[in-house]
Amino acid sequence: MLYLLIVGCEIAFWVLLLAGLLCRYALGRRRASAVLLLMVPAVDLLLFTASTVDLVRGAAPTSAHGLAAVYLGVSIAFGTHLVAWADSRLAHRFGGPPPNRPPRTGPEHAAHERRTWLRHLLAWTIGSALILLDAAIVQDSRRMGPLVGLVGAWGVVLAIDFVWSFSYTLFPRKPRLDRHGPHA
Repeated sequence: MLYLLIVGCEIAFWVLLLAGLLCRYALGRRRASAVLLLMVPAVDLLLFTASTVDLVRGAAPTSAHGLAAVYLGVSIAFGTHLVAWADSRLAHRFGGPPPNRPPRTGPEHAAHERRTWLRHLLAWTIGSALILLDAAIVQDSRRMGPLVGLVGAWGVVLAIDFVWSFSYTLFPRKPRLDRHGPHA
């Protein structure tokens, strides 16, 4: 049942995001847009709350419970960045300036990759803290495996992302050269 709630919340997340941006640009309703966009992270908070209540009621912990914490951590760490990304693209569709693209080469690209990794670290920290909160609710070390295992697996992904992101500091991406000159 929790997996269905995850799917429903994921759909609600994107529907609210799109509806908020369409209210802003297609309908010119800035206040309605702001309300809808504020509801976007509330969906992930609702999912985590439902997941935690499920554990309090005695449900066996599953990866779905941990995934609810991951969603909330990612939403907090990347939410404003995601909304700004989508906002700039929809604004462009309605006559605004083209969206800024992240740098593709050089030290600027390396700095962008490091900042993105720091957001990932923030998401992991928040999500892991929430997962460990759920594990404390369970109070049975034999049943915590799916929750604690998710923290470790995500930690491995975070470590790989660190190596990848910070490699650009040591080995910056260079512009491609072709017969027409450099391209970024």
